[in-house]
Amino acid sequence: MGLVGRVKSEIAYLRGSLRALSATSEVLKSPEHTVREMAEAVTTIYAKNMALISTAESYTYEELGARTNRYARWAQAQGLKKGDTVALFMNNRAEFVAAWLGLVKAGCVAAWLNNSLHGRSLAHCVRIADARFLIADAALMPAVETARVLFDVRLKILVYGERRNGEDPRMDLLLPHFDGSPLQGEERVPLTIKDRAIFVYTSGTTGLPKAANINHSRLMRIMAGFAGALNTKTDDRMYITLPLYHGTGGMCAVGSMLWVGGTSVIAEKFSARQFWSDIVTHRCTMFAYVGELCRYLLAAPPSPNDTAHHLRGCFGNGLRGDIFEAFRDRFHIPHIIEFYAATEGNISLFNFDSKPGAVGRIPKWAERRFRVKIIEFDVQTEQPVRGANGLFRECAFGETGEVIAEIINDPKNPTASFDGYADKDATEKKILRNVFKPGDAWFRSGDLMTRDAQGYFYFVDRIGDTFRWKGQNVATLEVAAAITGFATVEDANVYGVTIPGVDGRAGMAALLLNDPAHFSLARFREHLVENLPDFARPLFIRIQDHMDLTGTFKLRKVDLVEQGFDPSKTSEKMYFNDAQKEAFVPIDAEVYAQICSGGMRL
Repeated sequence: MGLVGRVKSEIAYLRGSLRALSATSEVLKSPEHTVREMAEAVTTIYAKNMALISTAESYTYEELGARTNRYARWAQAQGLKKGDTVALFMNNRAEFVAAWLGLVKAGCVAAWLNNSLHGRSLAHCVRIADARFLIADAALMPAVETARVLFDVRLKILVYGERRNGEDPRMDLLLPHFDGSPLQGEERVPLTIKDRAIFVYTSGTTGLPKAANINHSRLMRIMAGFAGALNTKTDDRMYITLPLYHGTGGMCAVGSMLWVGGTSVIAEKFSARQFWSDIVTHRCTMFAYVGELCRYLLAAPPSPNDTAHHLRGCFGNGLRGDIFEAFRDRFHIPHIIEFYAATEGNISLFNFDSKPGAVGRIPKWAERRFRVKIIEFDVQTEQPVRGANGLFRECAFGETGEVIAEIINDPKNPTASFDGYADKDATEKKILRNVFKPGDAWFRSGDLMTRDAQGYFYFVDRIGDTFRWKGQNVATLEVAAAITGFATVEDANVYGVTIPGVDGRAGMAALLLNDPAHFSLARFREHLVENLPDFARPLFIRIQDHMDLTGTFKLRKVDLVEQGFDPSKTSEKMYFNDAQKEAFVPIDAEVYAQICSGGMRL
């Protein structure tokens, strides 16, 4: 990078950082100015502007304000008190935003459930949030039925929309009976920015999903911070195909629009064929992405809408360096802001100057403010390495290690705090203590990165038993638990494998059968469909006659990951979960070649 390039980069980071810091500092000025007051202000100031546009319903800010007030009064009529949780299990639609905003106005906590969940995983997420009510989209009720017997008997279920043969009360029919005018007097439950607002779920590095605590302060700082970083304006329109239950879609994208009175255009799901048409039709100025989405768009046939848009930029994470420039140039995108953040953590990195491949940068002059380090990590033990003095070593430039951030409990620097999970044990596992000096504490990201001399960070991989597929983190223990629920499977070793030209790692499971003669691939596939969301179902399976263990009796995965699904590297039977045939098919040299060349639908 030449002198001119370095100067431009410094200016970009100075401007972006100042905008974000200036916006987030507003949140701290009044402890009583919570999400409720923010929502009331924006729905009044921008009353006639479009707030949310979706296929199912659309709301102006005035209509959104009334809708949220009805949800708040419904909650209070049920006897829900400050801190009580209501779980939301809904598809991407404007109503999801109205629902959680209204619940938070009433002092409740809204748990954002992944709408791909089924059975045990769904029940677990409802249980750890201690939800009193579950509001579910009618279209998602089949998934609710797979978990109903596992729910607490005290849980009350409401359905949003018409459902055949359903006995649960209909939320959409109840809401019109409640007043939509602003909350008054005793309806305004005393709230501060330290009170919990929502639960957002993360797989973490192992096990079932964890519920991350997001209080009013953190939620508004995310909204304000992204509004500042993206320099959003009232006339911006953000196209959102990412799930609203996740941080990037629900907090960053929607939040950056709500903060300034902009418009969120919400697609129910991502479609490469519809993507650019929607952006042109709705006159969108920005969109949110994950890397896989960008790769799908690049693979789609050219269309006149590819460049007929009026975009000024986009933001997201996972846009790898190998396609960064091709994506930008083909679709004529003026500015791409890649970022990295942990939903529950205290790390935020932005790539303000669109350097290909970098997830963000901390310039030298900002290091004292943003305490983020990369420490030496042992990939065999999957743990950071302590030196002879009992402390950790910071990696040199170019070395790969785990990203951590210092936890500082300072009201003047709330971005450095760590609010943790609903589960205290899970919270403690994410904290490293006595890192660089006795008594300090640092948040563990669970991610491996490198950093160069200019301060740019580059993502390498996830640590441990989690791999990323279709934009989702897949916890291997959760998948293995579902697999071993099948009668003829004794044990399962689940891991991620790479496929040439494909982002992330696809799920693969090595199975040990207790009754091979009666093992049915067809029934096993049905079991996976019934018990796991699509992104978590193994794409490949391998049948073994024994399981290799480490010295500490853990399943050995190193060799399995290296061999992947290549039939030339093992004599054991392997199968591919063929989406077109809806069946597991044997992997031979021809099938292997088709998968690697992109000839098989994944």
